Amino acid sequence: NMSFFNRQRNGKGTVAETQYQQQPDHNYQSQKNVNGANSVKEMSTGNVKQQQQLVFHCQQAHGSPTGLISGFSNVKELYQKIADCYDFPVEDILFCTLNTHKVDMLKLLGSQIGLNDFIFAHRKGRPKEIEIIKHEDALGLTITDNGAGYAFIKRIKDGSIIDSVGHIQVGDHIEKLNGENVVGRRHFEVARLLKEIPRGATFTIRLVEPLRNGFGSIGPRGDPRMSKGKKSGYGTGKETLRFKANGNVAIEDEHDEKVQLGIERVNSLLDSFMGVSDVELATQIWEHAQGKSNSMDFAEAIDSSDLEAFGFTDDFIIDLWGAVTDVRAGRVK
Repeated sequence: NMSFFNRQRNGKGTVAETQYQQQPDHNYQSQKNVNGANSVKEMSTGNVKQQQQLVFHCQQAHGSPTGLISGFSNVKELYQKIADCYDFPVEDILFCTLNTHKVDMLKLLGSQIGLNDFIFAHRKGRPKEIEIIKHEDALGLTITDNGAGYAFIKRIKDGSIIDSVGHIQVGDHIEKLNGENVVGRRHFEVARLLKEIPRGATFTIRLVEPLRNGFGSIGPRGDPRMSKGKKSGYGTGKETLRFKANGNVAIEDEHDEKVQLGIERVNSLLDSFMGVSDVELATQIWEHAQGKSNSMDFAEAIDSSDLEAFGFTDDFIIDLWGAVTDVRAGRVK
């Protein structure tokens, strides 16, 4: 239920318009089964629904035996299964990455998991409080969340206020702002709070960094070069388990390149407009554009859905439609 912003169809609403904007040797042989029965997921193949048992391999990112995880239908349930497997509080999980133990924001687990993906759970590490003077309008953060109540830093803009603070890193969970607990708030709510801090004001941010094991556990700040030309021994399946906004779970084929490019373009616009990264939201927006031949029909589809609550402005809707049509026409590679 996305009731975070009021609709501002007429006018120039500024909805959270911000730019906020290890390699240990893992034991892949020692395996630990999570207690409980494995659930059965449904895969639609035309009018026939095949049932199959889905089991995913998992480790704690700082090092652990391999666990076998199954029986979940959303991210919160997945986190609980991981916590049960390793016998620690579910609140300890900050986020998960796929096929790498590093804090690599290009590999975040979001609304979908490849059927062969290996899950790495990143747990809470050291807390830290930092006092910052907001001497510019934009702090230089992009914020996302783990789908279970924790907002964290996905990107830090080079040369920004946050970049100049050496103790703040990608992957840090934002726990409090000026003493106010923001656990449980979505990423766009946290971005809005940061945007509303007056220029020139001093504020305190409490962060919790991911638990680390030695050195080399943090990936580059959104450097796509690190994901090119490197092949993993796992995560090469062509089918994906996708958690949908309506609570359903489905096994789907991977998006083709054009659809994936479109979703990435929409997500980039979300970053510019709201200071957040949300592949699931971008996917929903892209899907609402399917079958539409003009921006008016697209805007009507947005207004008639749960996305209406975000209060996207007319100009932003036009930008989104432009991204959709550019990808459709092959103007973007």
